[in-house]
Amino acid sequence: MTAKAIDLFEFCRNKQHLSGDVPVSDLARLTAELADNKGELAWSLQGGQHETGSAQLTLQLEGEVHLICQRCLTAYPLAVASKSLLVLAKTEAEADETEARLDDDSIDVIVPSGSQDLMVLVEDEALLALPLSPRHESCPAGAAPGTVNDKAESPFAVLKKLK
Repeated sequence: MTAKAIDLFEFCRNKQHLSGDVPVSDLARLTAELADNKGELAWSLQGGQHETGSAQLTLQLEGEVHLICQRCLTAYPLAVASKSLLVLAKTEAEADETEARLDDDSIDVIVPSGSQDLMVLVEDEALLALPLSPRHESCPAGAAPGTVNDKAESPFAVLKKLK
């Protein structure tokens, strides 16, 4: 992975645009959550200004990753398609004030360091796009017996059997 660090405020002020592809295997924190490190993610970053006057980034991410289903413990592909709006703040206090002023859960307010590694932003976005509990819509027929069980036996039924 080629690390590219930029000043995000300058990037937004100049309304710059960058895009590229990154192999999933180059994103260590992401691969720790996946079934394997195959695939590639396409990313796009556009700088600009939010209607409130704050610097803003639009980050788009597309690709496919392989997760482990929490029901049947088999791998399955997940299409990642994410678009985030990030408003920049210079301090944590400014970020809190901006977040309260915007009052919009679809916008994230971040406080970047002096120069920000773009791949950290891309990897953060990919991690946020993953489901908390990955599962197939319908587990495959060959799933391990007894693992596909959405309804566990009631603890009271177990106690009744002891009687």
